[in-house]
Amino acid sequence: MPGLIQSVERAAAIVRLLATSPRRLRLAEVSAALQLPKATAHGLLTTLVSVGFVDQDRHSGRYQIGTGLLDLNSPYLDVNELRARSFNWVDPLAARTGEAVRVGMFVDAEVYVVHSVLRPGDLLRGAGVPTTLPGHATALGKVLLAYNPTNLHLLPERLVAYTARTIVDRRQLSGELDRVRAHGYATDIGEHVPEQASVAAPIHGFGGLVVAAVAIQGDTERICEGTGRVRPPLLTHITACAQAITHELEIVRAER
Repeated sequence: MPGLIQSVERAAAIVRLLATSPRRLRLAEVSAALQLPKATAHGLLTTLVSVGFVDQDRHSGRYQIGTGLLDLNSPYLDVNELRARSFNWVDPLAARTGEAVRVGMFVDAEVYVVHSVLRPGDLLRGAGVPTTLPGHATALGKVLLAYNPTNLHLLPERLVAYTARTIVDRRQLSGELDRVRAHGYATDIGEHVPEQASVAAPIHGFGGLVVAAVAIQGDTERICEGTGRVRPPLLTHITACAQAITHELEIVRAER
């Protein structure tokens, strides 16, 4: 059995100390209370501040328990912020590819569509934009399930078959999610809507966690080649878009 990691133990001790303290503590107080060298305590505190588990007062330099810990039960990423940071990349992607583009995040066992740009022809036909999508039958959902295994446990026990191609066997779905992680993107070829296909890539947030996904959606004959594989230019476009939104979120975090 592997031994305990001392730095993790020390970080946990700092969090407990600050959580039980009735006031903010100075570096020297943290160091003395836990019998740590000041340099070690400072390094741990700096790291804990960077991940949001500890807050440091700008004026006094003292430390207190962080809002990142207090908010662990709330959604990791604000929906409005994700939507705002997606505008500059999703809309141009839709114009460049001529296809619909959606951004989604996992909420209450479903994919919540945060932002969607319809294909011009769909607008003329009056096609509606769904508010939520199933996790197991869409490219967006597969990305969010693949990189956040806890989401998989939120799915209903019996998976709904939307088409003949929908994956409803959990073992088969697990294998599909392994492929998503291996390739870095997910596809849905007629699994949710007949004759429709999509390809999605992960959007990363703080610490590398996948907090959302972006997908290109359209008729299968336009999204895929004759072999049934997604057209390479679309893979390039969706990956670049996901990386650009990820970078936007990193900038926002750095400014705070």
